[in-house]
Amino acid sequence: METVKNSWKAILILFGITGLGMNTAAFAQTPQLDVPYVPTNQKVVDAMLELAGVNANDVVYDLGCGDGRIVVTAAKKYGASGRGIDIDPERIREARENAKKAGVEDKVEFIEGDLFESDVSEASVVTLYLLSSVNMKLRPMLLKQLKPGTRIVSHAFDMGDWEPDETRTVDGARIYLWTVPAE
Repeated sequence: METVKNSWKAILILFGITGLGMNTAAFAQTPQLDVPYVPTNQKVVDAMLELAGVNANDVVYDLGCGDGRIVVTAAKKYGASGRGIDIDPERIREARENAKKAGVEDKVEFIEGDLFESDVSEASVVTLYLLSSVNMKLRPMLLKQLKPGTRIVSHAFDMGDWEPDETRTVDGARIYLWTVPAE
């Protein structure tokens, strides 16, 4: 376990040195993060929402929402409503500020919470930028809670043996789309 902690420290220090803005002290104080916060660039955000076919009738959930950019973009660009869930209170504060700056506070909500304990059944689109292992852990919950036809889009990480409906490479990043099947 100590080796794992030291490995993460090394990765976080590397991110800090390479300019991705990772604050190792803040990460160490954040409760039980399954993945470090690394924001999705705007080109990939736009491509994820386009791949999912987001429109004004959609309810977009972003699990591990970080600064809220996916949900904010879905509301501002497509008129969708949305909800972001993140365990890090600092990211939730930042997401709420970003929604306010974008003028979409009335269309989005950000919740500090554990995504594994969240009710996502209202979603018509779910976005993820986690790890494959986290996606796999989420998969049973998503398939149980989401209605058939709900679209799931992941940045960079797949869902094991669940073949995506479509994949794209955008700005050097792979994105995946799945549609929840009928039972």
